[in-house]
Amino acid sequence: MAKYLLTVVLITMTILAAGCATGKSSARTDYDFTKISKVAVIDVVGPVGSEGAKNQIGDMLAMRLLEKGFSPIERSQVQTLLKEQEFQASGQTSEEDAVQAGKILNVPIVIIINIPQFEENISMTIKMLDVEDGSILWLGSGSGTTGKTLGTILGAAGGAAAGIMIGGDDSSDKTAGGVIGGVLGGATANLLAPQKAQATEKIINKVCKDMPGRIPETKKKLLDW
Repeated sequence: MAKYLLTVVLITMTILAAGCATGKSSARTDYDFTKISKVAVIDVVGPVGSEGAKNQIGDMLAMRLLEKGFSPIERSQVQTLLKEQEFQASGQTSEEDAVQAGKILNVPIVIIINIPQFEENISMTIKMLDVEDGSILWLGSGSGTTGKTLGTILGAAGGAAAGIMIGGDDSSDKTAGGVIGGVLGGATANLLAPQKAQATEKIINKVCKDMPGRIPETKKKLLDW
């Protein structure tokens, strides 16, 4: 019975993790993006958590940039280079700071990811700036949900089922194992994984869908063919 319950919980959590996402963007029509190669994601601003989580989000965007033909500098490398130059990238990086960082890194375009909401509901904007004059070249926004509340409850239930499975034959052992497993399951469901990561990636994909690329769309279709 416990094995059956655990299986049902895991399947349900996987379905919930799919979530939903929306996104849109606009770009300058007079700018030639085909001449750009290197770009740098300067900062991920907002209540995201650790630097590791910010790097993870930066990598999600980097994948989309690569698909568009750009050559993004890894965010952890960006942070290292800026630190070496004694450039302090704070949690409230301004456009002026990002442009200055771009000059230090010697890249023509810099990107800031701003995530004001990062709970069950996630919202973000992604801004691409011209280092030469500080103007906005491309701006996208999106939002989505994770189903975190129900996912937490189900995570606790899954942990409880797992605890009962390993709790032994004695009823007291099973109860203790269920309680411990429930606590651990609930705690795990509150971390930045996996439903929050999946929801974030879906939002980024939606936002970047119409991002202008370095490779013209007609040429890209021929290469894909």
